[in-house]
Amino acid sequence: MQRYSYGVVVVWWTILGMALAAEPPPTPDEVVRGGYQDFVRYCSACHGIDARGDGPAASALQPPPADLTRIAQRRGGHFPVAEIRASIDGRTGVPAHGRRDMPVWGERFEEMVGGGSLGEAVARNKLQRLIEYLQSIQQ
Repeated sequence: MQRYSYGVVVVWWTILGMALAAEPPPTPDEVVRGGYQDFVRYCSACHGIDARGDGPAASALQPPPADLTRIAQRRGGHFPVAEIRASIDGRTGVPAHGRRDMPVWGERFEEMVGGGSLGEAVARNKLQRLIEYLQSIQQ
């Protein structure tokens, strides 16, 4: 019975892998839309629906959430992708640098599917979508 169960699992994963591989990659607009949906779900409580730092929880936070529409403006027109990715992800923080104000989203995204390599792929995907969205709203 165990061999049969193992065989069913292998066949199922093979079919799933083939189905996923057959999907065309998302367009840039689809990635930004997905990033917006993730932003609303995970970030808007603090940063606001328009990412200006005025979410419903903002008044309770010190320091207040940043206006994410002006990241590039605050950095002389440059959007620091690696820095923003690390900030959202949060898994590479250094405890000696002090308190972290945001949730460790990389860890939370990874745990959504139980961790492991699939969890890492989910986290990487969500982080990329959020970054693409944030880049699209810079003023």
